[in-house]
Amino acid sequence: MSYRSLSCVVALFVASLAVPVSARADTAHPAETVSTRLYEVRVETLASGLEHPWSLAFLPDGAMLVTERPGAIRLVTPDGRISDPLAGAPSVADINQGGMLDIALDPDFAENRLVYMAYAEERDDGIGLGVARAVFDREAEAFETPEVIFRQMPVVSGGRHFGSRLVFHPEGTLFITAGDRGSHSEEAQEPGNHIGAIMRINPDGSIPPGNPHDSMPGWAPEIWSIGHRNVQGAAMRPATDQFWAHEHGARGGDEVNLIEPGLNYGWPAIAYGVHYSGAPIGVGTHEAGMTQPVFYWDPSIAPSGMAFYDGNAFPQWQGDLFVGALAGRLLSRLTLAGDAVIAEERMLSGLGERIRDVRNGPDGALYLLTDAENGRILRLVPAP
Repeated sequence: MSYRSLSCVVALFVASLAVPVSARADTAHPAETVSTRLYEVRVETLASGLEHPWSLAFLPDGAMLVTERPGAIRLVTPDGRISDPLAGAPSVADINQGGMLDIALDPDFAENRLVYMAYAEERDDGIGLGVARAVFDREAEAFETPEVIFRQMPVVSGGRHFGSRLVFHPEGTLFITAGDRGSHSEEAQEPGNHIGAIMRINPDGSIPPGNPHDSMPGWAPEIWSIGHRNVQGAAMRPATDQFWAHEHGARGGDEVNLIEPGLNYGWPAIAYGVHYSGAPIGVGTHEAGMTQPVFYWDPSIAPSGMAFYDGNAFPQWQGDLFVGALAGRLLSRLTLAGDAVIAEERMLSGLGERIRDVRNGPDGALYLLTDAENGRILRLVPAP
């Protein structure tokens, strides 16, 4: 079954679920209505009690696999019931920003049941980003036959800037975002390693044809782009082959980028911001051979998670880019014209929540994860 066919099956199944809206609500967190430029939006709490949830992926029956940064992966049903931690998940290094991070389903999940997980991995000589895949047994609520398909090299000390988003291209290849690990930012300009880079691999970890290495000496075979600081949001733009990502700046300079092969996105040689100390970064905002962002925030909002909205619940939002914010505690809606951002709307600031992830739901709603010890899954639908 193709990725598009699976999407249609998911949508049809969830549309048929006879679960009333009231059954989805968390009674400890009553739904509230917020005003936006185009809609009155009802914000429902589907589930709460998650420990720093980081990412979610929808299963064909409308349930979700949700990662918790300290290391667990849980199954959350369409009516908000949360399972015990699923067996067979990889062991993680729960350190600072590291732990169990992104999760994604194989495009042919309906046939092969493969799930991909990005996580901080402790090794003999340090900590690095790892990506594993495993078969998910829904009946047993367990992952089986795990296989590591990628390890970030070099391994370094510390627990910052793992990046860690996993995005499948419609052709079936897998993008992996990896941060600069904080104290190793200069290596983000080196195309021969994985520091501050985006990789493109096949689902089994092998290297597909067409990566920059084919024509650019010195680039590692899996590297797609370099010069990134900490990419915690990435998504394919619907109906295109465009891969978009955002990344944290330091003090200012959070960026949205259209990611293309062989390009250098500048970090830490150029940036629209300064170091936390107030010292300048690199040579300024421009340098020959380095790519400018499509959009940037100054001051920072600390972006995390993003999705192009493609549901039917909010027709006027279709094609808009939604970005969660941690320090900013808001949801940013970016309107695009072609490949340019022409407007921003800042939403949900009244919730006071750190928004960790943003996902399209198969029911047309927009789903958010809040980053907290008592984290929630929020569901955005049109207000009655």
